[in-house]
Amino acid sequence: MEATFDDFLKVDIRVGRVTRVEEFPEARKPAWKLWVDFGPEIGEKRSSAQITNYSRDELKGRLVLGVVNFLPRQIGPFTSEVLVLGVSDEEGRVILVRPDVEVPLGHRMH
Repeated sequence: MEATFDDFLKVDIRVGRVTRVEEFPEARKPAWKLWVDFGPEIGEKRSSAQITNYSRDELKGRLVLGVVNFLPRQIGPFTSEVLVLGVSDEEGRVILVRPDVEVPLGHRMH
């Protein structure tokens, strides 16, 4: 299926910083509960992320890219409000997509 540039513009991808990480034992697949700060315009959003190849310390403070305009999803007792973006490596681990330099929180991906 092909997408137009207008379709791409509908997906609101922003830069955020992980501010809090908690274990998520209720998830069916291993996951972390993340709180991500997307700056003053959007604020803090929650995400359930299957990125257990990262430790809590590796995640806290890390810049990430996230889709902020999807509808929230209920995952067990937790509401995930943002999709943190990643790609799978050869071993099936999710590797986070992130800026390689500091950029302002909440800035939109172009």
